[in-house]
Amino acid sequence: MELGEGIRWTDRGIVLVDILAGRLLTAVGHPTDPLRQLAQLPVPLGAVAAVADAPGTWIAAAGTGICLLSADGSTRWLARPEADAARPMRMNDATADPFGRFWAGSMAYDADEGAGSLYRVDHDGTATRVLDDITVPNGLAFTADGATMYLADSARGVIRRYPVDPETAELGPPEVFVTVDDGSPDGMVVDVEGAVWVAVWGTGSVRRYLPDGRLDRTLSLPARQPAGVCLQEDLLHVTTARVGLAEPGPYDGALFTARVDVPGLLATAYRHDGSASFPGERP
Repeated sequence: MELGEGIRWTDRGIVLVDILAGRLLTAVGHPTDPLRQLAQLPVPLGAVAAVADAPGTWIAAAGTGICLLSADGSTRWLARPEADAARPMRMNDATADPFGRFWAGSMAYDADEGAGSLYRVDHDGTATRVLDDITVPNGLAFTADGATMYLADSARGVIRRYPVDPETAELGPPEVFVTVDDGSPDGMVVDVEGAVWVAVWGTGSVRRYLPDGRLDRTLSLPARQPAGVCLQEDLLHVTTARVGLAEPGPYDGALFTARVDVPGLLATAYRHDGSASFPGERP
Protein backbone atom coordinates (compact mmCIF):
# COMPACT_ATOMS: atom_id res chain seq x y z
CA MET A 1 0.00 0.00 0.00
CA GLU A 2 1.07 3.56 -0.61
CA LEU A 3 -0.58 4.92 2.53
CA GLY A 4 -2.29 2.14 4.47
CA GLU A 5 -4.47 3.43 7.30
CA GLY A 6 -7.94 3.32 8.82
CA ILE A 7 -7.84 -0.37 9.73
CA ARG A 8 -10.87 -1.61 11.70
CA TRP A 9 -12.23 -4.94 12.95
CA THR A 10 -15.90 -4.83 11.97
CA ASP A 11 -18.74 -7.33 11.92
CA ARG A 12 -17.92 -7.63 8.20
CA GLY A 13 -14.28 -8.51 8.82
CA ILE A 14 -11.07 -6.49 8.74
CA VAL A 15 -11.27 -3.39 6.55
CA LEU A 16 -8.60 -0.80 5.79
CA VAL A 17 -7.85 1.93 3.26
CA ASP A 18 -5.07 3.00 0.95
CA ILE A 19 -5.85 6.68 1.44
CA LEU A 20 -4.39 8.50 -1.53
CA ALA A 21 -5.42 5.74 -3.96
CA GLY A 22 -9.00 5.91 -2.65
CA ARG A 23 -9.11 2.14 -2.10
CA LEU A 24 -11.23 0.29 0.46
CA LEU A 25 -9.69 -3.11 1.17
CA THR A 26 -10.47 -6.18 3.23
CA ALA A 27 -8.25 -8.91 4.63
CA VAL A 28 -9.68 -12.37 3.98
CA GLY A 29 -8.40 -15.89 4.49
CA HIS A 30 -4.85 -16.56 5.61
CA PRO A 31 -2.83 -13.56 6.85
CA THR A 32 -0.42 -13.91 3.93
CA ASP A 33 -3.20 -13.86 1.31
CA PRO A 34 -3.51 -10.72 -0.84
CA LEU A 35 -5.90 -8.01 0.29
CA ARG A 36 -9.19 -7.84 -1.62
CA GLN A 37 -10.51 -4.53 -2.92
CA LEU A 38 -14.10 -3.69 -1.97
CA ALA A 39 -14.31 -0.29 -3.66
CA GLN A 40 -12.24 2.49 -5.17
CA LEU A 41 -13.15 6.16 -5.12
CA PRO A 42 -11.78 8.91 -7.38
CA VAL A 43 -10.87 10.89 -4.24
CA PRO A 44 -8.75 10.09 -1.17
CA LEU A 45 -10.44 7.73 1.28
CA GLY A 46 -9.50 8.33 4.93
CA ALA A 47 -11.47 5.70 6.84
CA VAL A 48 -14.88 4.02 7.00
CA ALA A 49 -17.35 2.57 9.48
CA ALA A 50 -20.07 0.06 8.75
CA VAL A 51 -23.62 1.42 8.62
CA ALA A 52 -25.87 -0.59 10.95
CA ASP A 53 -28.77 -2.44 9.31
CA ALA A 54 -27.46 -1.56 5.84
CA PRO A 55 -25.53 -4.58 4.51
CA GLY A 56 -22.62 -3.59 2.30
CA THR A 57 -22.98 0.13 3.07
CA TRP A 58 -20.22 2.16 4.72
CA ILE A 59 -20.01 5.73 5.95
CA ALA A 60 -16.74 7.19 4.74
CA ALA A 61 -14.47 10.16 5.35
CA ALA A 62 -13.48 10.84 1.76
CA GLY A 63 -12.48 13.69 -0.51
CA THR A 64 -13.64 16.93 1.10
CA GLY A 65 -16.38 15.42 3.25
CA ILE A 66 -18.46 12.48 4.37
CA CYS A 67 -20.37 10.10 2.13
CA LEU A 68 -22.22 6.80 2.13
CA LEU A 69 -20.50 4.14 0.07
CA SER A 70 -22.73 1.31 -1.14
CA ALA A 71 -21.80 -2.21 -2.16
CA ASP A 72 -21.87 -1.31 -5.87
CA GLY A 73 -19.35 1.49 -5.32
CA SER A 74 -21.85 4.35 -5.66
CA THR A 75 -21.71 7.27 -3.24
CA ARG A 76 -24.24 9.53 -1.58
CA TRP A 77 -22.69 12.63 -0.07
CA LEU A 78 -23.92 13.74 3.35
CA ALA A 79 -21.65 16.80 3.61
CA ARG A 80 -18.63 18.36 1.92
CA PRO A 81 -17.53 20.87 4.55
CA GLU A 82 -14.03 21.33 3.13
CA ALA A 83 -15.05 21.77 -0.51
CA ASP A 84 -14.81 25.57 -0.39
CA ALA A 85 -11.80 25.85 1.91
CA ALA A 86 -9.16 28.46 1.13
CA ARG A 87 -6.53 25.75 0.55
CA PRO A 88 -6.80 22.22 -0.90
CA MET A 89 -8.13 19.94 1.85
CA ARG A 90 -8.92 16.27 2.29
CA MET A 91 -10.44 14.07 4.95
CA ASN A 92 -8.13 11.87 7.02
CA ASP A 93 -8.80 9.42 9.86
CA ALA A 94 -12.32 8.68 11.13
CA THR A 95 -14.24 6.26 13.35
CA ALA A 96 -17.63 5.57 14.92
CA ASP A 97 -18.00 6.02 18.68
CA PRO A 98 -19.71 3.46 20.97
CA PHE A 99 -23.00 5.36 20.61
CA GLY A 100 -22.94 5.01 16.81
CA ARG A 101 -21.94 8.54 15.82
CA PHE A 102 -19.24 9.07 13.19
CA TRP A 103 -16.24 11.34 13.78
CA ALA A 104 -13.89 12.45 10.99
CA GLY A 105 -10.86 14.71 10.76
CA SER A 106 -9.70 16.90 7.88
CA MET A 107 -6.28 18.25 6.92
CA ALA A 108 -4.63 20.33 4.23
CA TYR A 109 -2.86 18.36 1.49
CA ASP A 110 0.30 20.26 2.41
CA ALA A 111 -0.34 19.73 6.15
CA ASP A 112 -0.61 23.49 6.70
CA GLU A 113 -0.41 24.43 10.36
CA GLY A 114 -3.80 24.46 12.07
CA ALA A 115 -5.80 24.06 8.84
CA GLY A 116 -7.60 20.87 9.88
CA SER A 117 -10.84 20.28 11.74
CA LEU A 118 -12.80 17.52 13.45
CA TYR A 119 -16.40 16.79 12.41
CA ARG A 120 -19.12 14.76 14.08
CA VAL A 121 -21.88 13.10 12.08
CA ASP A 122 -24.95 12.58 14.24
CA HIS A 123 -27.61 9.89 13.86
CA ASP A 124 -29.67 12.08 11.52
CA GLY A 125 -26.75 12.42 9.10
CA THR A 126 -25.95 16.03 10.04
CA ALA A 127 -22.23 16.90 10.07
CA THR A 128 -21.01 19.48 12.60
CA ARG A 129 -17.52 20.95 13.01
CA VAL A 130 -16.59 20.39 16.65
CA LEU A 131 -12.86 21.26 16.69
CA ASP A 132 -10.55 23.36 14.55
CA ASP A 133 -6.86 24.42 14.61
CA ILE A 134 -5.68 20.83 14.05
CA THR A 135 -2.84 20.18 11.63
CA VAL A 136 -3.04 16.42 10.99
CA PRO A 137 -5.92 14.78 12.93
CA ASN A 138 -5.34 11.08 13.41
CA GLY A 139 -6.08 8.03 15.51
CA LEU A 140 -9.57 8.83 16.67
CA ALA A 141 -10.24 6.26 19.40
CA PHE A 142 -12.84 5.94 22.15
CA THR A 143 -12.99 4.10 25.44
CA ALA A 144 -15.56 1.30 25.58
CA ASP A 145 -18.05 3.44 27.49
CA GLY A 146 -17.77 6.29 25.00
CA ALA A 147 -16.93 8.76 27.78
CA THR A 148 -13.40 9.53 26.52
CA MET A 149 -12.04 10.33 23.07
CA TYR A 150 -8.36 10.21 22.11
CA LEU A 151 -7.23 12.39 19.21
CA ALA A 152 -3.70 12.72 17.86
CA ASP A 153 -2.39 15.79 16.06
CA SER A 154 0.40 13.96 14.26
CA ALA A 155 2.26 17.02 13.01
CA ARG A 156 2.48 18.42 16.53
CA GLY A 157 3.42 15.09 18.14
CA VAL A 158 0.64 15.22 20.72
CA ILE A 159 -2.26 12.99 21.74
CA ARG A 160 -5.07 14.73 23.61
CA ARG A 161 -7.84 13.16 25.67
CA TYR A 162 -11.33 14.67 25.65
CA PRO A 163 -14.30 13.91 27.92
CA VAL A 164 -17.45 13.23 25.87
CA ASP A 165 -20.97 13.94 27.10
CA PRO A 166 -22.92 10.69 26.53
CA GLU A 167 -26.18 12.48 25.76
CA THR A 168 -25.10 15.41 23.59
CA ALA A 169 -21.66 14.17 22.39
CA GLU A 170 -20.25 17.59 23.31
CA LEU A 171 -16.52 17.54 24.04
CA GLY A 172 -15.17 18.81 27.34
CA PRO A 173 -11.80 20.51 27.93
CA PRO A 174 -8.90 18.39 26.65
CA GLU A 175 -5.82 17.26 28.51
CA VAL A 176 -2.52 16.14 27.02
CA PHE A 177 -2.32 12.36 27.23
CA VAL A 178 1.05 11.69 25.57
CA THR A 179 3.66 13.78 23.76
CA VAL A 180 5.83 11.93 21.23
CA ASP A 181 9.26 13.46 20.62
CA ASP A 182 10.83 10.90 18.26
CA GLY A 183 8.06 10.44 15.69
CA SER A 184 4.42 11.22 14.94
CA PRO A 185 1.48 9.55 16.71
CA ASP A 186 -0.87 8.19 14.06
CA GLY A 187 -3.56 5.48 14.25
CA MET A 188 -4.78 4.37 17.70
CA VAL A 189 -6.99 1.75 19.33
CA VAL A 190 -8.11 1.23 22.94
CA ASP A 191 -7.97 -2.29 24.41
CA VAL A 192 -10.25 -3.84 27.06
CA GLU A 193 -8.00 -2.58 29.88
CA GLY A 194 -8.31 1.01 28.64
CA ALA A 195 -4.73 1.17 27.37
CA VAL A 196 -4.06 2.89 24.05
CA TRP A 197 -2.05 1.30 21.24
CA VAL A 198 -0.44 3.96 19.03
CA ALA A 199 1.21 3.59 15.63
CA VAL A 200 4.20 5.96 15.74
CA TRP A 201 5.03 7.15 12.24
CA GLY A 202 8.73 7.42 11.42
CA THR A 203 9.88 5.14 14.24
CA GLY A 204 8.96 1.65 13.02
CA SER A 205 7.10 1.06 16.28
CA VAL A 206 3.69 0.59 17.86
CA ARG A 207 3.46 1.62 21.51
CA ARG A 208 1.01 0.72 24.25
CA TYR A 209 0.30 3.49 26.76
CA LEU A 210 -1.53 2.87 30.01
CA PRO A 211 -4.52 5.07 30.88
CA ASP A 212 -2.26 7.27 33.01
CA GLY A 213 0.00 7.95 30.01
CA ARG A 214 2.89 5.67 31.02
CA LEU A 215 4.57 3.69 28.24
CA ASP A 216 3.87 0.01 28.85
CA ARG A 217 5.52 -1.72 25.88
CA THR A 218 6.85 -1.19 22.36
CA LEU A 219 6.42 -3.43 19.32
CA SER A 220 9.11 -2.99 16.64
CA LEU A 221 8.34 -3.47 12.95
CA PRO A 222 10.54 -3.84 9.84
CA ALA A 223 8.75 -0.85 8.30
CA ARG A 224 9.48 2.79 9.05
CA GLN A 225 6.01 4.31 8.84
CA PRO A 226 3.35 2.50 10.92
CA ALA A 227 0.10 4.33 10.30
CA GLY A 228 -2.93 2.39 11.53
CA VAL A 229 -3.73 -0.17 14.24
CA CYS A 230 -6.68 -2.30 15.25
CA LEU A 231 -7.29 -5.17 17.63
CA GLN A 232 -9.17 -8.24 16.43
CA GLU A 233 -9.59 -9.84 19.83
CA ASP A 234 -5.95 -10.73 20.67
CA LEU A 235 -4.53 -9.99 17.20
CA LEU A 236 -2.98 -6.57 16.66
CA HIS A 237 -3.07 -5.51 13.00
CA VAL A 238 -0.79 -2.70 11.83
CA THR A 239 -0.84 -0.86 8.50
CA THR A 240 2.23 0.91 7.16
CA ALA A 241 3.08 3.32 4.33
CA ARG A 242 5.60 3.76 1.52
CA VAL A 243 4.65 7.33 0.67
CA GLY A 244 7.44 9.88 1.10
CA LEU A 245 10.26 7.31 1.32
CA ALA A 246 13.04 7.85 -1.22
CA GLU A 247 14.05 4.18 -1.01
CA PRO A 248 11.22 2.07 0.45
CA GLY A 249 12.24 -1.23 2.00
CA PRO A 250 10.60 -4.55 1.14
CA TYR A 251 8.11 -4.29 4.01
CA ASP A 252 7.22 -0.60 3.82
CA GLY A 253 3.53 -0.46 2.96
CA ALA A 254 2.83 -3.98 4.24
CA LEU A 255 0.17 -5.11 6.71
CA PHE A 256 1.49 -6.77 9.87
CA THR A 257 -0.17 -8.92 12.52
CA ALA A 258 1.08 -9.77 16.02
CA ARG A 259 -0.55 -11.66 18.87
CA VAL A 260 -0.96 -9.66 22.10
CA ASP A 261 -2.13 -10.58 25.59
CA VAL A 262 -4.83 -7.92 26.04
CA PRO A 263 -7.68 -8.07 23.49
CA GLY A 264 -9.73 -5.38 21.84
CA LEU A 265 -13.39 -4.97 20.93
CA LEU A 266 -15.34 -4.98 17.68
CA ALA A 267 -15.53 -1.57 16.02
CA THR A 268 -18.89 0.15 16.41
CA ALA A 269 -21.15 0.72 13.41
CA TYR A 270 -22.63 4.10 12.54
CA ARG A 271 -26.33 4.19 13.47
CA HIS A 272 -28.76 6.26 11.44
CA ASP A 273 -32.20 7.20 12.75
CA GLY A 274 -33.30 9.74 10.17
CA SER A 275 -36.38 9.49 7.99
CA ALA A 276 -34.47 8.94 4.72
CA SER A 277 -33.26 5.43 3.95
CA PHE A 278 -29.66 4.72 3.06
CA PRO A 279 -28.73 2.57 0.04
CA GLY A 280 -29.15 -1.09 0.98
CA GLU A 281 -30.88 -0.28 4.25
CA ARG A 282 -33.38 -2.83 5.48
CA PRO A 283 -36.96 -1.53 5.86
